Order: sequence, then structure tokens, then C-alpha cells
Amino acid sequence: MFKLLSFIKPKNLTKTKLQSMQKISAHAIFFISGFGAASWAPLVPILRKQLGVGDDTLGMLLLCLGFGSLIAMPLAGFIASKFGCRKVLTAISIIFPIFLLTICNLTDISIAIPTLILFGALMGCMDVIMNIQAVIVEKNSGKRIMSGMHAMWSIGGFVGAGLFGVWVGALNLSPFTSTIIASIIMLAILFFFYKYFLLNGGESSGSLIAIPRGIVILIGVITCIAYLVEGAMMDWSGVFLTTARGFDISLAGVGFTCFSAAMLTMRLIGDRLVQAIGQKIVVLVGSIISFTGFMLLIFADFQIFLYAGFFLIGIGSANIVPVLYTAIGKQKIMPVNMAVPAVSTLAYAGILVGPALIGFLAHQTSLFVAFGFLATLIVIQFFMANFVFKGSD
Repeated sequence: MFKLLSFIKPKNLTKTKLQSMQKISAHAIFFISGFGAASWAPLVPILRKQLGVGDDTLGMLLLCLGFGSLIAMPLAGFIASKFGCRKVLTAISIIFPIFLLTICNLTDISIAIPTLILFGALMGCMDVIMNIQAVIVEKNSGKRIMSGMHAMWSIGGFVGAGLFGVWVGALNLSPFTSTIIASIIMLAILFFFYKYFLLNGGESSGSLIAIPRGIVILIGVITCIAYLVEGAMMDWSGVFLTTARGFDISLAGVGFTCFSAAMLTMRLIGDRLVQAIGQKIVVLVGSIISFTGFMLLIFADFQIFLYAGFFLIGIGSANIVPVLYTAIGKQKIMPVNMAVPAVSTLAYAGILVGPALIGFLAHQTSLFVAFGFLATLIVIQFFMANFVFKGSD
């Protein structure tokens, strides 16, 4: 596959124009990734029906995705340095739709397990390498663009989910046909931008597996906390409103909607915000705002204050991860292509473990205590970030 992609070359452009196209293409791959994730999500219940499995077996199958990602992520930096971001991201973006179409037709669990492991590895590798490219592109441009790139992932997710609903719901297309259309859209976007992906993928460190060292460990732990909070909002906000607060089931999604809307809005303006007040202030004040949001969820009684709590958590959390990825590009302990997968692996562990941990705490105590635990983690995040960004802008 990589040899077949050796012909990929951008047109002769001035340095300024090339950098501009590289920034646009870096945003494009985040959109493709978010769009692809949104195209995968509706296939989960379809997969369950086709395989004829229960929720417990489905949960184990979905763990195959996480298992595949955790295997691939520490190796992604080595792959990027060996083959370059351009070849790897192009290859993954071509293979991704093939997996989506394959999943649409899975009927044998013995085939589903290795397929989902490989699909998870593909998703994990893509996540790491597009962030490696993002860090390098931002570093080369000398401008803050990381928040905007992460916002494009969210926009891709919103667009993908919305279009799938239109195709299946309004137009009554089959999931397979809808997935074909989604695949064509992803490949069309790739066609316009693949030649501007970075040729390199960071310097070779001689290491096959990315193991965090020094300040990268702290950055990884902070990122893990940020992703843990985001995962908890996705999986437990509706349960919190309906069980702990007694809301009607029809309002279960309002909390996560408030959180997501705040996240997207703040990431769209995040680069200008960081440029104006500095990365340290964005992270520290963001942590305070998120903590305030959790306090509202735990102690406020009025409905509007609960929605405000989710909104504040989204505002505070939105730009922490993008700022941390920028910090990876500035540290000198590890090369970028090793530091990004090391941090991403820790962060993804937060996504996987977080919701289950919240469930365990809620079962042993209550959701109020579990959300209080998340608030405590944000306090820890505040002090760790204060150390990481000590002396920075």
C-alpha cells in the first residue's frame, strides 16, 4: 500500500501557499476522522442485530475496538517516522471505508472479533498520526491552530450523524447504502487534500513503542483526566439527569447536548483565545470553570442550573486537550512522533476506563459521589497543569 502511494506529490507551490494548504489539509483529516466515527456509531445496533448477540456480548465486542486502539497507538509514532504522515493517513483513509462496509455485512462473531480489533487499531493509528501532523503543522506555521483542528473533528461528527439520520430516516435508505454514500464523501474530501499531508512524520528515535518520559508523563495524565471527563459526560450525563435528578427520559440527552455545544463553540474560538490570554490561563481558568460546573450538577436543584453546569464543563474542558497537544510540540524530552502516541495512549485509556470507573463508584455509592470524584480529578488537573505550564505564557 505504501509503495503504491509513493507517487503522491503536491504541485509546485510557494512556501507560504504550501504551508497554507498543509494547514487546510490538517483540518480536513480531522473532519474525515470525525465524520468516519459518526458513520461507525449507527452501525453498532445494526451489528448487534446481525450477530444476534445480547448487550453483554456487544459490550465485549466493543472492547475489541479499544483493545485494537491501545495496541496500535504506541506503535503509531514509529510508523509515522518510517513512512511519513502523508502515506499513512492516505492509506488509512482509504481502508477506513472498506472496514465500515465490511462491518455492515458481518454475520459471524468469529469474524467480527478480529475485524473490530483491526478496525480499532486503524482508528487509533489515525488519531495519533493526524495529531502528530497537527503538532508539526502548527509548529511550522508559528500560529495557534490546534483548537480549530479539534473543532473540525466535532464538526465532522455532527455532520456525519446528521446526514446518516437524513439518509436512513427521511430517505429510507438502507444502512449499507448510507455507508456507501458516507464512504464516497470521505474519499472525495481525501482526494482534494491528500497531496498536502506532511511528507515526514517526525524524527526517528529508534524506538518501536512510545513510552512517556519526564514532562510528557504529566501531559499524558492531564490529557487522560480531560478525556475521562469527556467520556463520562457522553456516557453518564443522561443517566445522571434521569436517575439522580429525576428528569423525564425525553430530556436525557439535553445535558450532553449542552456540553457538546459548549465544547464546539469554545474550540472554534479557542486559537484566538489562547493567543489573547495564553495557554496557561486557558487551562487553569478552564479547570476552574469545569469544577464550577460539577458543583452546580452536584448541589444545584433548579433545572436551568443543571443545564448550565453541563455547559460550563464543556466551556472549561474544550481547549485543554488542544493546548496540551501544542505543549507536546514544545517539549524537548521526547521527539514529537513518540510523545504524541505516548500521550494519546494514556488519554485513550481514560476514555476506556473512565465510564466503567464512574459506573463502579455510582454502584457502590451514588452518581453524586461519582461526579464529585470527577470534580476532584479536575482539581488535580489544575495543580498538575500549573506545574507543566510554569513559566509559560
